[in-house]
Amino acid sequence: MSVEVEEELVLPEALEQARAKAAESNWPYAGGVTPPVAWELVQKGHAVLVDVRSGEERKFVGHVPDSLHVAWATGTALTRNPRFVRELEAKLAKDGGKDAVVLLLCRSGKRSALAAEAAAKAGFTNVFNVLEGFEGEIDAHQHRGGADGWRFHKLPWVQD
Repeated sequence: MSVEVEEELVLPEALEQARAKAAESNWPYAGGVTPPVAWELVQKGHAVLVDVRSGEERKFVGHVPDSLHVAWATGTALTRNPRFVRELEAKLAKDGGKDAVVLLLCRSGKRSALAAEAAAKAGFTNVFNVLEGFEGEIDAHQHRGGADGWRFHKLPWVQD
């Protein structure tokens, strides 16, 4: 009689710490990581980066090279994409589908948190939010990127 033992996914320490903080904070998804940690995880092949901003934001503001794209919302009115979860699963099929380690990135970390929550509710087990987002929070002068965000940390990005 043979017994199959399912191998448990061992996540890098940064993701385990993010998962512990998420549990402590009662977040409905696996957790959040800073842009530098996200880039390191992607570079080492531990995670897939998915940009959830609109196509227009990616084109005109910039995006991370080789990141996947699944819009959480579309158009200038940012209308919620009703196919988000299905599109996300399709894009991640070769990376493990709903068990893939996924880092979601938006402008400031707010839409990607909503997207992470929706993905977790749909059965994604390792979906994390990239805190600060691509552009960061808006400051007192109504500008982004002066204190946090992917570009602030001087991580790789390109613009069309």
